[in-house]
Amino acid sequence: MPAIVEASDDGLYVLKFRGAGQGPLALVAEFLSGEIGRALELSVPEIVLVDVDEALGRNEADPEIHDLLMASVGLNLAMDYLPGSVMFDQASGDRPGLEFASRAVWFDAFITNVDRTARNPNLLRWHDSLYLIDHGASLYFQHNWENIPQAARSRFPAIKQHVLLQWASGIGAADEFLRPRLSAEFFRDLVAEIPEEWLTREGDGVTVEQRRTGYLEFFEQRLASRGFLEEALEAYAQLL
Repeated sequence: MPAIVEASDDGLYVLKFRGAGQGPLALVAEFLSGEIGRALELSVPEIVLVDVDEALGRNEADPEIHDLLMASVGLNLAMDYLPGSVMFDQASGDRPGLEFASRAVWFDAFITNVDRTARNPNLLRWHDSLYLIDHGASLYFQHNWENIPQAARSRFPAIKQHVLLQWASGIGAADEFLRPRLSAEFFRDLVAEIPEEWLTREGDGVTVEQRRTGYLEFFEQRLASRGFLEEALEAYAQLL
């Protein structure tokens, strides 16, 4: 249950709550994937951190919303609100450009994003441009830390369901453009910025530092892998 909120900077944002059912790791995935997308010069709305005060939910009459607000006191994540935007709809004639589609497919294969399908495209059209949103379901390896190398080498067969795959004839060129824009140094700086309170989980035996190290290992090994690229190329070829 995200919410449109006005923050102390007078800006409007779509707020994702840490107390929602997916838990704070969904915010981690949203933060990491979104900032990777922005580093790749993809159109991802600006990401900000929002501190939710206890007073916000104290007098909320709806018990479900009250519980969500009280469980989310502290640091949460939000994205810039795009007023007047509409969801991508192929049935209404929406078509992406070759370059955008190819780079979006590469990006989603890299971050293992299972949530950009025809049923749920998570693409907004705003001012004649497409924006990539909602990456909380990506990086699903973080829910099971037992085999990061295997997760990093995953070919990601779910890319076959990508809503933009049919227009992604330039995946190889996208790889040549996007891959050099990522580096171990970029990942180290990015992972260091994850709020510590989002990484603290009781009972799973994984420390905050182990989590940061795990993310870094995954990204570095993922960047060195070509399996996800080959899978995306093969998935596109099967459509021809």
